Amino acid sequence: MNGLLTGQLALKSEPDETELIRQAMEKSQEALVLLRQIIRSTDMQEKHISRCTGLTLPQLMVLQTLRQLNHLSTGELAKEMGLAQATVTSILDRLEKKQLIARERGKEDKRKVWVYLTDAGLELMKGAPTTQQDMFIRRFEDMQSWEQSMVVAALDRVAYMLDAQHIDAAPMLDIGQLDRHLEPVSPSYMQDNSKDPV
Repeated sequence: MNGLLTGQLALKSEPDETELIRQAMEKSQEALVLLRQIIRSTDMQEKHISRCTGLTLPQLMVLQTLRQLNHLSTGELAKEMGLAQATVTSILDRLEKKQLIARERGKEDKRKVWVYLTDAGLELMKGAPTTQQDMFIRRFEDMQSWEQSMVVAALDRVAYMLDAQHIDAAPMLDIGQLDRHLEPVSPSYMQDNSKDPV
């Protein structure tokens, strides 16, 4: 009798199929919320960078790399950032029009084009915001090796689940074309804030 009662209690304590489905749905909803948070956060970052600097994230990252490493050739800059040289050249074209970088041909090797920040570029970088990519890299590198492997494995699995594993992507936390043109917006440091709101 006791054995029968124990078996009935065990059956009652096990979740039924409906409960298991509900729990699975809750987990999938939780995962989708986390993905949505990442996408939204990336989009909000782009708008914040645009307001503060008038630049896209890739443009800002190019300036950051030039500030850290000084003079680089276009090829060296592309390699350092993990981007195609054609993409970097297109970004540099836009930055040169804004007079934030300058380029000059090498004196010894005319095939090489050296890139460096102008005074305007250096000045802009003084007030540039910290990017999510900087924060992610710093926090990721602070993790233990096994934690890093778990994060990469989980993200790899998510990319596969979304059928995104075949998409060619640069190591940049940005959702648009890397060499895209930004709509003309006056960055905050150029706006006249002296006027009272109407």
